[in-house]
Amino acid sequence: MQTTFTPEQLTDPAIQRSNEILRACVHCGFCTATCPTYQVLGDELDSPRGRIYLIKDMLEKGRPADTKTVKHIDRCLSCLACMTTCPSGVHYMHLVDHAREHIERTYKRPLVERVLRWTLAQILPYPTRFRIALLGAKIGRPFAFLVPDARLKAMLEMAPKTIPPVSRNDDPQVFPAQGARKMRVALMTGCAQRALNTDINDATIRLLTRLGCDVVIAEGQGCCGALTHHMGKTQESHATAAKNIRAWHREMTGEGLDAIVINTSGCGTTVKDYGHMFRNEALASEAAAVSEIAMDVSEVLMKLDLPDGAQQGLKVAYHAACSLQHGQQIKTYPKDLLKRAGYKVVEPADSHLCCGSAGTYNLMQPEISKELKARKVETLEATRPDIIAAGNIGCMMKVGSGTEVPVVHTVELLDWATGGPRPAGLDAPGKREVPVPILR
Repeated sequence: MQTTFTPEQLTDPAIQRSNEILRACVHCGFCTATCPTYQVLGDELDSPRGRIYLIKDMLEKGRPADTKTVKHIDRCLSCLACMTTCPSGVHYMHLVDHAREHIERTYKRPLVERVLRWTLAQILPYPTRFRIALLGAKIGRPFAFLVPDARLKAMLEMAPKTIPPVSRNDDPQVFPAQGARKMRVALMTGCAQRALNTDINDATIRLLTRLGCDVVIAEGQGCCGALTHHMGKTQESHATAAKNIRAWHREMTGEGLDAIVINTSGCGTTVKDYGHMFRNEALASEAAAVSEIAMDVSEVLMKLDLPDGAQQGLKVAYHAACSLQHGQQIKTYPKDLLKRAGYKVVEPADSHLCCGSAGTYNLMQPEISKELKARKVETLEATRPDIIAAGNIGCMMKVGSGTEVPVVHTVELLDWATGGPRPAGLDAPGKREVPVPILR
């Protein structure tokens, strides 16, 4: 694609990077075949190619974002299926991130929208605040039908039936390896996941220590910054990301780390991009070092000796989170691990398409999100599984809200197969068969 940025514009590193990305695009349209919003809406401007044209025009002219551009960029899930499909290697993620930052800086949204986005940015990345908000949503959920705004209604409907108690395993500490130590790793405990489902981190710690890892919960870590990053709120996202970089880098230069383990793939995609996000900032070298050893939990488990398990007699439908299969290009590891543990693994049709969660997307674009959820649930249920497994809390919540099939994290099933407790998600509320103790 030909671009016409001026030499002055190209002195801006963000424009320079976007120019590189735009020039790689050859207008082929392969991306439209795998874009969820184009599949649902059928509008060229709701495809990656259409959005690229809008972004190019906006950035080249150096103009403030307009309502039309904002509407179509907001509808993008950032599922990154287009990057998997693109034969030219167009790095759409960096381009749309730049566009969102430009929109946030130059476009004044309607008051209700500004308040909603501010509220989400002030609540979701903070586990305690999020717990309080979930409790309020749970109380208000029976009255959701009275709420006229679909986005507010989606927020009320997001509240789970039960809010788990705080897990003290998420506190700063070190869990020693069982037997000979093979690796020393830091576990990212996250933010929303700590409020929605504490079993995932608990299972991860048990599994990693059982397989010979010292597991460090680093002092000072927190939200990865993805939620605010995808809103274009660069100052907020970099502030929270910087805390993680400093926390993990202290461990790297102290006793050392072999990996930073992330069990929420949306966070993993962002942490692996810290090197790019901070490339022009004071923390550039530390950020690059952190990104270099950041791994999805499935990558770490493939390096360890997960024992072969007896056949479990359970059919598991594997839901591939977009941030894992497209953002991190990890497609086979979770399935390979589940098979090794003794589960029968099946995949739904159109497994490359998004479930509609996508961070705050399900709250900000509820109509499109619900349509994508319905399609995903239909294809998953068509496999007639006993369990649905996924590697991202957002996907688990979204898919779980539309099916009676139990939805659990891949790590919970691997932990169970290697001696851990039965995942609580497989039982009815209040019917947990094996209590999950504090590990320390």
